[in-house]
Amino acid sequence: MNKFLIIAMIYIAAFAVSSVSFGKEMTHRLGVGIKDNTSESIPSLAVVYHAGPGMAFTGGFGIDTKKNYSTSQLNAGLRYVIFHEPNLHFFTGGQAALVTEENPVDGKNTGFDVQLILGTEFFFAQLENVGFTFEGGLGLSTIKDSRVRTIADHPLKAGIIFYF
Repeated sequence: MNKFLIIAMIYIAAFAVSSVSFGKEMTHRLGVGIKDNTSESIPSLAVVYHAGPGMAFTGGFGIDTKKNYSTSQLNAGLRYVIFHEPNLHFFTGGQAALVTEENPVDGKNTGFDVQLILGTEFFFAQLENVGFTFEGGLGLSTIKDSRVRTIADHPLKAGIIFYF
């Protein structure tokens, strides 16, 4: 089964079950989980803290120490909830990351990854503390060469967060 078909099935399943999902008040809740949304595609440990009803702080760290091909990233961001719908949170925000990558040809390179995003986070009725997030937007990466890129991350790549 090809990768496109798997991603399409995930989107269809997410939209099909959205009628049984709901948004919830997240003020003063801390979440931990996984993300993968920087330009070097490094799976990362992530944290989200909802400081108020409409604002959240995000952060993350990822590392891969593969010999001659190491990568790492450290990011911080801010989310502002635009719509608090019954079945999801629709948000906008930004993220900045310090990214390092190494390869045998170019050696070690360090740069920044800055993103402006729109995204959603939704919750299933029986999994009230687990948020599934996907994001899209525009990013600027300055590692080795500067480039502007569009961002379109599916739920399993953009984030799965467990809230306490």
